[in-house]
Amino acid sequence: MKFVSDFFSLLLFFAIYLAGEQFPERAQHYAGLLLGGITRDGVLPPDQASILLAIAVAIVVFTVQIAWLLATRRKVSVVQWMSFGILVVFGGASIYFHSDTFIKWKVTVLYWAFAAALWIGVAAFGKNLIRSLMEPGGVELPDGVWAKMNQSWIAFFMALGLLNLVVAFNFSRTTWVTFKSFGLTVLTLAFALGQGLLISRYLDRIEAEEAAGEDRIAPAAKESA
Repeated sequence: MKFVSDFFSLLLFFAIYLAGEQFPERAQHYAGLLLGGITRDGVLPPDQASILLAIAVAIVVFTVQIAWLLATRRKVSVVQWMSFGILVVFGGASIYFHSDTFIKWKVTVLYWAFAAALWIGVAAFGKNLIRSLMEPGGVELPDGVWAKMNQSWIAFFMALGLLNLVVAFNFSRTTWVTFKSFGLTVLTLAFALGQGLLISRYLDRIEAEEAAGEDRIAPAAKESA
C-alpha cells in the first residue's frame, strides 16, 4: 500500500511537470497565481513554472499523506519523516529561490541520508538497520550476511545519489524528471530483487546442508541402536 501511494505521488509529480512543459503559458499563470506570493521578490521565471508547480503538488500530496496517517493513528516511519522533511526543505527552497537546483540536490541528499543512517546505525549504535527491518518478517541470516547486506545498501544508496547528480546536471531537466520518477524506482526495485534472490539462494543452501547432515546422522543412529 505504501509503495502504491509513493508511486502515485511520483506519477502525479511527473504528470504535473509534463503538462506544464506542454502548456507553458498556463503553467506560468497558475504558478504565478499559487506561488508568486512565496517566491523571492515575487519573481517566477517562465522556465521554472512547470517544475515549481510539480514541486508544490508533491509537497501538498506528501503533507496530506502524513496528515492522514496521523489522523488514522497509523505509524509514520522514520523513512517517511526523513523523506517529508527533506522534500519540504529542498522543495521549499526551490520554490522560494525559483531554482530547480535545490530539488535536484534533494534526491541525492535523501539517498545519502539513507546511506549515512545505515552506517551510523552500525558504527555508533551497533545496530544493523537492514536486519532490524527484515528479521521481524522471519528472515534469519548469520551476522556476516547481515553485515554484507547493510554494506551493499550503503554502497547502493551512495551510488544512486551520485548517479542522480550526473543525470540532473548533465542532461535536460525533462530527462532528469523522468529518471527521478521512474529510473530510480526501477533501479531500487531491481537491487532489492537481486538481494532477495541472493538471500533465497543462501537459505536454500543452508537447508540443503542441514538435510545432508540429517541424512548422515540417521544411519549412524541406527547402527548405534
